[in-house]
Amino acid sequence: MAWNTPGGGQPGRSRGNGSGLGNLFDRLPSFGGGGGNLRWLWVVLALWLAFNCFVLVAEQQRGVVLRFGQFVRTMQPGPNLKLPWPLERVIKVNATEIKTFSDTVPVLTRDENIVSVEINVQYRIGDPELYLFGTRSADDVLKEATLSAVREQVGRSELDTVLGARNALAVSSKQTLQRALQDYRTGLVVTELNLPNARPPEEVKPAFDDVNGAQQDKDRLKNEAEAYASKIVPEARGQAARVRTVAEGYRAASIARATGDAERFSLLVEQYKAAPEVTRKRLWLETVQEVLAENRKVVGGDGRQLIYVPMAGATGTAPAAAQQAIVPELVSPVVGATPADSVRNGRQPRPQGREEVQR
Repeated sequence: MAWNTPGGGQPGRSRGNGSGLGNLFDRLPSFGGGGGNLRWLWVVLALWLAFNCFVLVAEQQRGVVLRFGQFVRTMQPGPNLKLPWPLERVIKVNATEIKTFSDTVPVLTRDENIVSVEINVQYRIGDPELYLFGTRSADDVLKEATLSAVREQVGRSELDTVLGARNALAVSSKQTLQRALQDYRTGLVVTELNLPNARPPEEVKPAFDDVNGAQQDKDRLKNEAEAYASKIVPEARGQAARVRTVAEGYRAASIARATGDAERFSLLVEQYKAAPEVTRKRLWLETVQEVLAENRKVVGGDGRQLIYVPMAGATGTAPAAAQQAIVPELVSPVVGATPADSVRNGRQPRPQGREEVQR
């Protein structure tokens, strides 16, 4: 008789007096003679089912649930339940991991030049179901699709564009690659595609270096010319504004002066009509005053104050009649002249010193 059978074996051990776990253990079915061992087997089976049906998915993971090998659903991060194996099983996929693919490939440009292009692609898993079952090997498909997309975009561009302006090529290549991955049902999402470097083959590298040097010289000279233009143009504009302002001032002054002269002449005409003699004499005196003020005066040897009036014109000599009108007494002697020069000029030499005075 079993030890927990009522009324047998050991007194005081009954179902009513045990703990809750013991009562549950007592209620488990038993077969044959070894009932205790079979109940322990049931406990182990229950624990195995509990652990097998409970699935904990990490934050960076997604769980793909397969029922008899067929996709059923996708588990999100956190605790989840499923049917026990072999009914259902879970494949965990790291959906937030950023994977990288890099390579350097020779590409033919539109102008028939070969250039080596470096490729750097970063991607992640966007759809776990398609990543596992959409295609045979999603990572290998991405590599081949990347090379195809880059070759397509570079083959449509000139060599100068590939060497100096690759940002637009990288953007268009990324879009082409993402469309290809969707068509191939890879479940991958391209987060970044860069073309960090592009260089010509080693056989023609010196010639390309010369071309790049010439391009840099061109850019430098262009920048210098733009800097010079930005400096000289404002100065020229300022000078032009200054000349224009001076011309406008001169025009205004000339107009005002002419207007004043015209008004003065009108007033003189009225005064001349009122008193001709007085006005004529006043005008003559004013003219003589201006002439005396603007010409130098020469003091002769006899104490007379004479006026030296040059008769030569601005661009030539004076007429012969005017030269005959100049008397020798009106011409000033040369400073430091000798007595011979004085005689030649028509004057006697002045006495010099005491000897001449006594003589």
